[in-house]
Amino acid sequence: MAATPHRSLAPIALVTGGNRGIGFEIAKQLADRGLRVVIGARDLEKGEAAAKALAGDGRTIEAVALDVTDEHSIARACAEIERQHGALDILVNNAGILIDGPGGFSSSLLDMTAETARRTWETNVLGPARMMQAVLPGMTARGYGRVVNLSSRAGQLAEMGMGFPAYRMSKAALNALTKLSAAEAGTGNIKINAMCPGWCRTDMGGAEAPRQASDGAKTAVWLAMLPGDGPSGKFFHDQREVAW
Repeated sequence: MAATPHRSLAPIALVTGGNRGIGFEIAKQLADRGLRVVIGARDLEKGEAAAKALAGDGRTIEAVALDVTDEHSIARACAEIERQHGALDILVNNAGILIDGPGGFSSSLLDMTAETARRTWETNVLGPARMMQAVLPGMTARGYGRVVNLSSRAGQLAEMGMGFPAYRMSKAALNALTKLSAAEAGTGNIKINAMCPGWCRTDMGGAEAPRQASDGAKTAVWLAMLPGDGPSGKFFHDQREVAW
């Protein structure tokens, strides 16, 4: 296991949107490695159902009500986690939406509505920003933290194409947020990185996607458990650094 905080209990990780898809797999794989995992879900019943489905085999997984678009929900969730388990060590910003349309990869900026752009920005950019604002002060005070932002190569400026305009812009902004927050965190033992899981078979990715959600989760788990000399402020796909 990678370097962890100096305390007797296993590190605790929060996975936002962890009740399904790639987030569900990230929660499972982190728990399989001995971490205490909390699934954050807008619908607590769905979060608890996911935690129950993963329970057993030595896994420690619970759920908390969490809507990343709501500052009060974030504050309540973080307070609940600290009350029940102690300070948060790992944050995986997985919650995200893709609501562009019509036409998928052929969808045009000219068809994007302001409502689509606003909703996408609230969840995919401001959500992770709010979460980091909530947890980074504590991580800084303790001298340990790992933040993983679930981005996409759809937001990669180096290879930017057309289609999904609101989603692409949000992921490009999330990448910028990753760089900014990593710079603020400095060169200590707080590591903040972004990653692309690839096109995975999930509710968002659809049945035609070539990768399984378990494959997409692996890099997030690797980044969540980086050693003290690991990278920060970088963008990864399949555990390899890629251009922004």
